[in-house]
Amino acid sequence: MTLQVREFATLTLANVESPSVDNVCISKAFFEWLIEIDRPDQPGVKLVRLLSRNTIKLSSYVGYLQAPNGEGIEVLPKTQHVLPDNPYRLRRVLKKMVKASLKIKYKETLEANLLYENQPLHEWIFSEFLQELNSIVQRGLRFDYQTVENEITFVRGQLIMSRQMRQTPDKATHFHVRFAEYTPDRLENRLLKTALNYVLKQTRNNQNWRIANSLSHQLFNIKPISNPLLKIPLWSDGKLLKSYSKVKPWCLLILKQLNPNFQKGKHRGISLLFPMEQLFEQYLSAHISTLLKNDFRLSTQASSCYLTTHILESSNQMQRLFQLKPDYLVRNNHKSFVLDAKWKLLDTRQNESEENKKYGISQSDLYQLFAYGHKYLNSKGDLMLIYPKHEYFNKPLPVFSFDEQLSLWCVPFDLENDELMDGDWLSKFDCFTGNQRPLLRAKIDNEGGNTWTE
Repeated sequence: MTLQVREFATLTLANVESPSVDNVCISKAFFEWLIEIDRPDQPGVKLVRLLSRNTIKLSSYVGYLQAPNGEGIEVLPKTQHVLPDNPYRLRRVLKKMVKASLKIKYKETLEANLLYENQPLHEWIFSEFLQELNSIVQRGLRFDYQTVENEITFVRGQLIMSRQMRQTPDKATHFHVRFAEYTPDRLENRLLKTALNYVLKQTRNNQNWRIANSLSHQLFNIKPISNPLLKIPLWSDGKLLKSYSKVKPWCLLILKQLNPNFQKGKHRGISLLFPMEQLFEQYLSAHISTLLKNDFRLSTQASSCYLTTHILESSNQMQRLFQLKPDYLVRNNHKSFVLDAKWKLLDTRQNESEENKKYGISQSDLYQLFAYGHKYLNSKGDLMLIYPKHEYFNKPLPVFSFDEQLSLWCVPFDLENDELMDGDWLSKFDCFTGNQRPLLRAKIDNEGGNTWTE
């Protein structure tokens, strides 16, 4: 059984009269498993927060979790206050964001939509991996020369004299040799076989199982790796393996996150989690780059400015402290703009009982943007906070003025249609061409962060 909830949902052992995507009842075994995989003495993500002996609260991670007893939970983004009857809309948003984080262009045909709309996230990842792996097998696996040392009845390659001299008389016709063999049993193929074995074991989708089973027979002579995480950094990205570039991110995702046998703790189950804040930032960086005029460039996680300077008494040297890293810095030779992404739901509904509602904007976020504007824009220009669009925040807010020359705009981003909502901010941010969606351009100037290239 798979339950569907949203970020920050409450999971309890007590009976829930009206279960919802924000409050559900789970079994004791699943409850204890969630506590176990999130123990404070183990490094990693903080998935849950214990509210009481019988209640826990999820954090801002999305994805899929499945306990050893088969009970699973799908955590979807909170971009809608009411989860639709068919959660495919939220799944589709999540898929696009995951692909952006893997630097893969999102494409999905109508046939694929109908086929996978009722499948949880991990089955979709399995299908993408199997599709790319099947394409590689059809074109042909890459072979490589592997050094082999063996004892055989004929001389091949180089004779290992140190071993041969110790050969006993009863094995005088056997030779210890070392030779190079041209074989598909290279590291990259072994990692793919390891991921394939896990998919074949875990998938519950009939079509995924059929494809995985067929590929397993075709790759029967390739040996899996018992501890692949140590071998992943050795994956070659040379020209001969260019055809492997599309399957690599899916393979690494399965090996690093989906297979619990390769994680610390060995908790037996499926644990596929993505931090929504990072997914939102990475997806926005991909989209913003498509809207810039040719003379503007985008820097992600710029880090050239600091909040303060300080003189060390011991050496009498000037030191810069508290580095400032806006999510996006857009600039050309004459202008600069600072943009920052926040995965929060603003609320523009009027409520007379709350005089200082402030739409739900965090005061610390405004302090942060004020510091960015002072250091990166010299206290003169325009800044933007980008939030996800939803039912109660579907158009830009009126401008916030720090002073006469420094302004802040809060703009919603429509994740389903991939666009910043139009408003008065367009007249200020002349770095954008508009809300059309041209092909992605590889023009991100990385200044210490992740880049998106096509």
